Amino acid sequence: MHRTPATIAPPLARRGAGPGIALLAAAGLLAGCAGGAGGAADQGSAEAGAGFAFGAAQSEVDAALAELDPVTITYQPSATSAESILGPNGTDIAEAIETRSGGKITVDVVWGQAIASYAEIDDALADGRVDLAYTLPSYAPTEYPAFDAISTAMSTLSSSPVSGDLTTNAAGVQAGWDTPEVLAEFADKDLVPLIPLLASGGYSTMCSEALTGRADWQGTQMRIGSAAAGEQATELGASPVSLSFPETYEALQRGTVDCDLGQLAPNVEAGTFEVAPHIGYTTEAGFSRAAGAYVAGQTYSELPLAYQQVIFDSMATAFSTMTELVIGAKAVAVEQALAAGGSVRPFDADVQSAIAEHAGQLSTRTAEDAGVPEVPARLDEAAQAWAEQVEELGHTDGGEFTRMPEWYSEDASYDDLGAALFEQTMLPHRPH
Repeated sequence: MHRTPATIAPPLARRGAGPGIALLAAAGLLAGCAGGAGGAADQGSAEAGAGFAFGAAQSEVDAALAELDPVTITYQPSATSAESILGPNGTDIAEAIETRSGGKITVDVVWGQAIASYAEIDDALADGRVDLAYTLPSYAPTEYPAFDAISTAMSTLSSSPVSGDLTTNAAGVQAGWDTPEVLAEFADKDLVPLIPLLASGGYSTMCSEALTGRADWQGTQMRIGSAAAGEQATELGASPVSLSFPETYEALQRGTVDCDLGQLAPNVEAGTFEVAPHIGYTTEAGFSRAAGAYVAGQTYSELPLAYQQVIFDSMATAFSTMTELVIGAKAVAVEQALAAGGSVRPFDADVQSAIAEHAGQLSTRTAEDAGVPEVPARLDEAAQAWAEQVEELGHTDGGEFTRMPEWYSEDASYDDLGAALFEQTMLPHRPH
């Protein structure tokens, strides 16, 4: 699905995401470095040339870039191909950067982790094989303990199809920037965090049989994506199975595992609901997320200042596009699950109480072990503030999750929230 990118100012119209098969995950770029994104640019500002003001007219941007040599940057998104329903993850970001730069920056999108897997992407960024990439620091909690603390603390936040995910994503981005230890974890690897933490979609269970009551969990073989989620599944009586996502469909088909605990969007693309059509979800506290991040290599810091600003300023478009697609994918998941003869049900009250109690304990312990005991309170404070703004902007849930395909608008747009997040949370880190 083609999506016209929006600049910060003036914004360009974009089509909203809704429950169509072409709608799924996308994410974006912003730039920074530990302690403030302007650091690297400041050091070489004389050589890098002048930048442009936030919100500048396109003519001012063109003037700032006029004398700069064209450049090509390599970007590795999470999508498998441009034709994939996750394709906007790559194409939207590339188009946003190329459009704002007036064609001076060419984005070479490399699909399907062809240059480096998630386990190798940090090295590829550091040595210059990749300039920009989507990474999964949650897969390496011992290397990113502060990052993991925020990801785990997200399990304590209230969840709902629209307002809950918008709030969690905004709060997560803010908490990432506001936690120096998170930024230092990237800096220690010679990486520049672009989006230091991206919550993406909430977690649900997708099972071959309905999983709602406490007894249903006993002995269930459940594929998990993080150690924290594995601990939560164990607490409920399930047996966590560490399995790479591409192997999950076949494992469910063969009965090797009974459920997948994860995000709905990638499972829509994978066709998971053909073999696991029963969705279970929380309405209050939830599961620890395997959060991601957008990261640049050191080559980013060597770009002229105005080029860094072009990349950074695409963040508002990136955030709003990502949330539109991830939330829209939930409606698609409900459609697919019900069409396959499945069910979409909240977990029973006793299950949700157990999840919430353990989430709080796990969040506190993980943060203390990481040396950032203030993280849960920081995230909760950010979530309260963003929940108010989300409501003020009119982004509310129109009904029950089970009926989401009926009430979720195909024209839903979160450009206003993306702009607010950028101005309030990102702008202080803008290269200057």
